[in-house]
Amino acid sequence: MVKNWGDSVRRLVPPFQGTALVGWLAPLAVAIFGGILRFVRLGEPKAVVFDETYYAKDAYSLLKYGVERSMLGDSKNPIADKRLITGNLDIFKQCPQPDDCASFVAHPPLGKWMIGVGEWLFGMTPFGWRFMAALVGTLSILILARVARRMTRSTLLGCLGGLLLALDGLHLVLSRTALLDIFLMFWVLAGFACLVTDRDWARGRLVDRYERAAITERGPKLGWRPWRIAAGVCLGAACAVKWSGIFFLIAFALMSVMWDMGARRALGLREPYRGGLAHDVPGAFAALAIAPAVTFVASWSGWFAGANGWGRNWDQATSSGPAFFVVDSVRSWVQYQLQVLGYHSGLHEYHPYMSEPWQWPLLLRPVSFHYPTGLPPSACGANECSQAVLGVGTPALWYAAALALIGLIVWYVSNRDWRAGAVLLAFAAGWLPWFYYAIADNRTMYLFYMIPVVPFMVLALVLVAGQALGKQNAPAGRRAVGAAAVGAFALIVLINFWWISPVLTAETISHAEWWARMLMRSWVTVAPK
Repeated sequence: MVKNWGDSVRRLVPPFQGTALVGWLAPLAVAIFGGILRFVRLGEPKAVVFDETYYAKDAYSLLKYGVERSMLGDSKNPIADKRLITGNLDIFKQCPQPDDCASFVAHPPLGKWMIGVGEWLFGMTPFGWRFMAALVGTLSILILARVARRMTRSTLLGCLGGLLLALDGLHLVLSRTALLDIFLMFWVLAGFACLVTDRDWARGRLVDRYERAAITERGPKLGWRPWRIAAGVCLGAACAVKWSGIFFLIAFALMSVMWDMGARRALGLREPYRGGLAHDVPGAFAALAIAPAVTFVASWSGWFAGANGWGRNWDQATSSGPAFFVVDSVRSWVQYQLQVLGYHSGLHEYHPYMSEPWQWPLLLRPVSFHYPTGLPPSACGANECSQAVLGVGTPALWYAAALALIGLIVWYVSNRDWRAGAVLLAFAAGWLPWFYYAIADNRTMYLFYMIPVVPFMVLALVLVAGQALGKQNAPAGRRAVGAAAVGAFALIVLINFWWISPVLTAETISHAEWWARMLMRSWVTVAPK
């Protein structure tokens, strides 16, 4: 039996610094600040920006028909783009038969359904199709601040994490654009946050049940774990936005099980690993395999419910009774998923802003989302004007994060700190798989594929900042130096963000001012005039 129940709780679940009220109000204030940056001028530019040409219209099609439907115009839909901007919503092809308009799409529907919520609330306008991206971008700041607080037990460090995420340029751009990647990032981060909360919850219950019951050498069963089920739903939702969510799902499932075994070992149980296998793995399978699968399939409800989806074979499915309907529908759906897999494996189309994974942490090749030509000089009061949306991270933050991640490797090897290990695992799950596609498949890829790992880059910085500040009982001079260093870094990130913000949010500035903000020649496709 545990001799001192209180000491065991504090060892397995350390207390938080400060009050619970401040632990909510301070992160909320940081999230509101980030929300202002994301919602102000959200409807600008009044244009279909980059891949909004696909997702904004697919979302509208889901609202109208339940599935994605073919649009007017060619593959990039310029005719439909022009109609949307002028408020003309007649953007779908006219088809004699519903099957003639079925559209093959490369990504699952959940992210487009989420975009569609904004269109339903605010109309088919730039503000409407960007609303949900801005909302989940803002909510992700709050989640990051809260999970950083939980990992460090410090509200100050939690708010630092939220602030840094709010000041990241790539996060800002994707929060103001109707692309899928911000939704992928949101669900991955939400799933991670649920698992960190489950870690505390499970450890507290482990100590409580060990103290109050006759326990075998493997330890007690923990029963119902709602936070881990919530994590499974969130990670299933990530996969239902983009298939790349599967990398995080696998990594986080293994991480959660290892946390369980580590908790049993830390409590001093004689057979912690057998206990984890017997008591924790079955529940983990239900929460982190079955729940994500159900969530993923449920996101395709519109496809299952109607006759107009790609490859639906509705007439065949409805020809021989309910059982055959289910079997044939599943068979058609699986065939569709295989077609999507083949599409992604063969995606080699050249794009002027494509890049390789090794370039991403160094910001060597960001993506130009919007850069109209022919702006009149009167627009900015100079001979030449520019209006840009450049998908690029805040350089000061990204370069410091690269160093912080290297520092975490050293920290984890020397101390086996679970927080360093979790951040490194999440970063690896979101970055390293793309090297396979770059080497074996030569796939077309872009810098913004990094957005799901940006919160974990921020968490790396937060953990290093915590080391710089030192423990609560550290000498005052030591903590003062650490606080000055952390404060100076946050100020540098803020200034750097402020400097590049005009080219993140389509402000109209002179061509000279735009060029001054291009850190490297590789950020543009043409030489300056």
